[in-house]
Amino acid sequence: MHTRKRVLITGGAGFLGSHLCERLLADGHDVLCLDNFFTGSKDNILHLLPNPHFELLRHDVTFPLYVEIDEIYNLACPASPIHYQHDPVQTTKTSVHGAINMLGLAKRTSAKIMQASTSEVYGDPEIHPQPENYWGHVNPIGRRSCYDEGKRCAETLFFDYYRQHSLKIKVARIFNTYGPRMHPNDGRVVSNFIVQALKNEPITIYGEGLQTRSFCYVDDMVEGFVRLMESPDDFTGPANLGNPGEFTISELAEKVLDMTGSKSEIVYKPLPFDDPRQRKPVIDLAREKLGWEPKVKLAEGLEQTIGYFKEMLG
Repeated sequence: MHTRKRVLITGGAGFLGSHLCERLLADGHDVLCLDNFFTGSKDNILHLLPNPHFELLRHDVTFPLYVEIDEIYNLACPASPIHYQHDPVQTTKTSVHGAINMLGLAKRTSAKIMQASTSEVYGDPEIHPQPENYWGHVNPIGRRSCYDEGKRCAETLFFDYYRQHSLKIKVARIFNTYGPRMHPNDGRVVSNFIVQALKNEPITIYGEGLQTRSFCYVDDMVEGFVRLMESPDDFTGPANLGNPGEFTISELAEKVLDMTGSKSEIVYKPLPFDDPRQRKPVIDLAREKLGWEPKVKLAEGLEQTIGYFKEMLG
């Protein structure tokens, strides 16, 4: 018999959160979507509001929350450099205070809780590709530190609650994810390139375009979240979730130009400080423990994402 779970998704009106809300409603659960709309948007979840099993709560995770819940997906945190550097103190608070508050809620309600961590915990890696047992190479006082170190501290808190209070935890380290509902001005490379190409504006590449990224389509990522949450309690992670296909930034720019038929020219600008040179997950653990690996090819995912931005830009 199907058990309808009460699931809290913090950051539920964001890019990843809204797709996860959809998925869990489709799976037959009650979803409480929590967001303070710093980077999330009501437009992402408008279509879910008529669903009697969906509830929206405007709330900031840096303040305690008192609800009854079975599972928590803690996704709340600005995730693009433009957004998290806009108010770095609040970014750190969201990661750290947010983790403390959600772990406290999980402890009180005996809920299982998943932390949306990030590949940024590896910093500018000296090991390539990055396995989960790599501790990272992070600047603790740089402009990206509010996000990198905030997420690292949240992982620390999760494992301390696990060891000290026997909490049921899951930690996902998310690598670059893209798809419909990305914020058009978040400064991320996929949305940047697509929006610039559709407007026939110059496509901006920072550095020489030789730095690499691995791009995972949002549906694959959400499947990874659900499988991780449903995995046996003795598997905590951290588990890398991302697409091991590796592309240079220049390759991505050429692909977007080709697929949009854009007249944009490519322009080169200096590389931002502490920008990682390479990113590629080792996903052996997710394959073994979750039976998960990405299915959507880059061209297929880009087609969906370009379609979304075309409609948005009118």
